[in-house]
Amino acid sequence: MMMDEDQPRTLYVGNLSRDVTEALILQVFSQIGPCKSCKMIFDTAGNDPYCFVEFYENRHAAAALAAMNGRKILGKDMKVNWASMPGSQKKDTSNHFHVFVGDLSPEISTDDVRAAFAPFGKISDARVVKDLATGKSKGYGFISFINKWDAENAIQQMNGQWLGGRQIRTNWATRKPSAPKPNNEAASSKHLSYEEVLNQSSPSNCTVYCGGIASGLSDQLMRQTFSPFGQIMEIRVFPEKGYSFVRFDSHEGAAHAIVSVNGTCIEGHIVKCYWGKETADMRSMQQMQMPQVTLHLFLDLSEIFPLHYFKRESYCFSFSTAE
Repeated sequence: MMMDEDQPRTLYVGNLSRDVTEALILQVFSQIGPCKSCKMIFDTAGNDPYCFVEFYENRHAAAALAAMNGRKILGKDMKVNWASMPGSQKKDTSNHFHVFVGDLSPEISTDDVRAAFAPFGKISDARVVKDLATGKSKGYGFISFINKWDAENAIQQMNGQWLGGRQIRTNWATRKPSAPKPNNEAASSKHLSYEEVLNQSSPSNCTVYCGGIASGLSDQLMRQTFSPFGQIMEIRVFPEKGYSFVRFDSHEGAAHAIVSVNGTCIEGHIVKCYWGKETADMRSMQQMQMPQVTLHLFLDLSEIFPLHYFKRESYCFSFSTAE
């Protein structure tokens, strides 16, 4: 029994109806094995309640996890996973395998992220990062797995999957340096919403700066990273300087790319993404893509129609591709 003390015995149970009580949860989970306690958490923000169920033995908790995850109770499918009881000393997860989860919808909570990644293995920690001032989600979070293979599988399977109203992005997470120095690029120092990024630059700007990749930077890497956000018109990479420019066919696609990729991990480096400067060179490139062409067509209508319809005059018609 002493060995079992080191094994997890507490389950997180989420996606519950507001009519669910601790007594009902204990009644349901006690069918698997004796339960030590149940603590129900009601979110004051209006989200669905969740609870923690503690068993006396690890084997019963493991059996309950397998049997109860996805089981319907009062019309809702329960989401069950391993959890640590609130108030207990937080485990050291520094040696665990951390996954970055980006482009989260504002309504996605830590519980939602944990539940979405639960099928891939034992999760030691999960959190959605929130703004300390507003309490709102910053649009990204982190999941920590005990086993590396589980983390790798989660990254591969969940990247691009829909969670809420958006397709999420997953990658390996690396710790950001503490107390980063302020810089002029606001988009690189904090996570902005899509609307904020969209309005940071003029609608004609479709170029994204991506920097911070000290090694492994290539045209192929940038195309693979940014192609999900729209048609790429041009990529310029500067491997010796660790940055690149990616030009999209639309301002909206570029904004989505900045929001989604900024702060993520690429080739082991946390990258910074923000709007590229609108230089004369960029404008000339856009003009090369959509050149202005004017055609002058001169017609002598007297050669087409009899002379008694028209005076013998020439007419000029101009057609231009410019808007």
